[in-house]
Amino acid sequence: MVSAPSFHSDSAKPTVAVIGAGVIGLSIAWRLAAAGCRVEVFDRGAAGRGASHAAGGMLAACVETEPGEESLLPLTRASQDLWPAFAAALEAASGMAVDLRTEGTMVIALNADDAAKVRFLHDFQTKLGLPVEWLSGAEVRRREPYLQPGVAGALFCAGDHQVDNRKVAAALHTAALRAGAAVHEYAEVGRIEIRGGRAVGVQVGDRLFEADRVVLAAGAWSGWIDGLSPAVRPPVRPVKGQMLCLRMDARLPLLRHVVWTPGTYLIPRLDGRLLVGATTEERGFDDRLTAGGQFALLEGAWRALPGIAELPIEEAWAGFRPGTRDDAPILGLSEVEGLVYATGHHRNGILLTPVTADSVARLVLTGESDPVIRPFALDRFAQPKGAAA
Repeated sequence: MVSAPSFHSDSAKPTVAVIGAGVIGLSIAWRLAAAGCRVEVFDRGAAGRGASHAAGGMLAACVETEPGEESLLPLTRASQDLWPAFAAALEAASGMAVDLRTEGTMVIALNADDAAKVRFLHDFQTKLGLPVEWLSGAEVRRREPYLQPGVAGALFCAGDHQVDNRKVAAALHTAALRAGAAVHEYAEVGRIEIRGGRAVGVQVGDRLFEADRVVLAAGAWSGWIDGLSPAVRPPVRPVKGQMLCLRMDARLPLLRHVVWTPGTYLIPRLDGRLLVGATTEERGFDDRLTAGGQFALLEGAWRALPGIAELPIEEAWAGFRPGTRDDAPILGLSEVEGLVYATGHHRNGILLTPVTADSVARLVLTGESDPVIRPFALDRFAQPKGAAA
C-alpha cells in the first residue's frame, strides 16, 4: 500500500485540493485556509460562475419542505440557523456585502384551488413543527399590495430569508484568497489521482497537484471526473433551470418578500432587480434558453404580480443544479482514503453552504463526521449485497 503523502508545510495541517470554485468549494476552502491548511481550488471555468451564479439565493428551509423530504430537514434547518453568523463573518472576512434579507417568504394562493393545495402544505409543515403561519388574502395584500387583487391567502414563514447568491460567491472568492487559498480558474481537473486506495492529488492538464486530501465539490460535473471507480463515483446529474431578471424601481419596488406562486417564484433584490425562476428540466448540459421556458416563467409571474408587464427584461440565463437520485446532497468520507464529497446539493446549494463548509472542514481537519451530515453519505445508494442487478 502506498503511504500517505507528506504534508507540504511545517504544520500538522493537511494540504487540500478542492475541485470546484462555486459557493460550496470556496466556502470549504475559506474555512480550511483560515485554519492554516494549504488549499488549492480548481475550477473548469471562472470562480462562482456555475450554479452559484445561476441560483436564486433563497434560504427557504421551511416553505420548500414537501412530503417525502423530511429526512433533509435537520440539515437544511441547521444550515439556515447558521446563516446570520455565517453572513456576518463572510462580510467581515471579505469586506463585501452579501445582502441577507429577512422579510420572510410567502407561498401564495391565487384562487380556491391553489388555497386547498397551499393549506395542505401549511398543515403538513405545521405538523413537522415548522414556524409557518396562514395569512388571509386581505393580510397578504396588506403586506404586498401589488399582488393580484384576488389572492386567496398564503403560507408565510418569517424565518425563510434570502441572500444575493452572486455577492455571496464573490465574497467567498475574496475571503478564500485573503485567507491564503490559491484559486485556479479555467483549470479543469481531468483526473483524481489515486494510489494504493488513497487520493493523492489532482491532474490538471499535464501537471499533478499533490494533496493529502481531495474535496470533490464540482457540482453537476462531479460524476464526470476520471480516476474514480463506479463504486465511488458520485451519481450526480445536471438538472437544468432557466431564470430571468426584471428591473424594478429600487425606490418603489413592486415586491419586498420572496413570493412563491404556482410554477414560479419571485425574488426581489435591494437594487431593484426582480428574479423570476425557475424551470426544472432533464436536458443534460444543454444551457440554451427556450421560448417555452421563458414564457412559462413570465406568465406565472404576471398572474401573481400583474405590474411586471411594464418592467424591462434585464437578463435571462440557464444553470445546472447538481441532482442526485433522492435530491439530497452527498457529503462526507469516501471508500477512497483522503477523498471527501461535498456535492449533489440540487436546489439547496446556497442554503446548505454554511453547514457544508463547517462540517467538511471539520472532517478534513479532525477526521470527525458531524452527525448532521452522516445520513448523506454516498453509501446510501449502494445496492444491498445479494440484490438483483
